[in-house]
Amino acid sequence: MEIIKKVEAEYMKERLPDFKVGDIVDVHVRIKEGEKERVQVFSGTVIKLRGGRGIRGSFTVRRIVQGEGVERIFPFHSPAVQKVSVRRPGRVRRAKLYYLRERIGKATKVKERREDEKKSESTEMEVADAPAKEVEEPVA
Repeated sequence: MEIIKKVEAEYMKERLPDFKVGDIVDVHVRIKEGEKERVQVFSGTVIKLRGGRGIRGSFTVRRIVQGEGVERIFPFHSPAVQKVSVRRPGRVRRAKLYYLRERIGKATKVKERREDEKKSESTEMEVADAPAKEVEEPVA
């Protein structure tokens, strides 16, 4: 097992992009055509995260091209994936958005996650980590 971990450690990226299911992202993918190499951007909605953020983890991005749905699966630590940038954060209540496969047009839109929702998530964490205040008992 130690040998596998050493080999996996060589291929792991140091910084991973921070996005969630439902976000609309731009994935910059390195494409080799003959001897030339170029970067192609694949934009779409993240419908699935799989395998955590480890070496075996991947994410699926879906978009509609000329009325046809196209899904691509990208490993987090793939050398072909150059950059992932979040264009619009999405607000969803599911871990996997397979229901988008049956939808067409505006029905595929995902609600946008607002800034005040992000702040409330972070403040909840801070409150949970803060030590409890001592309450003085009234003198009888």
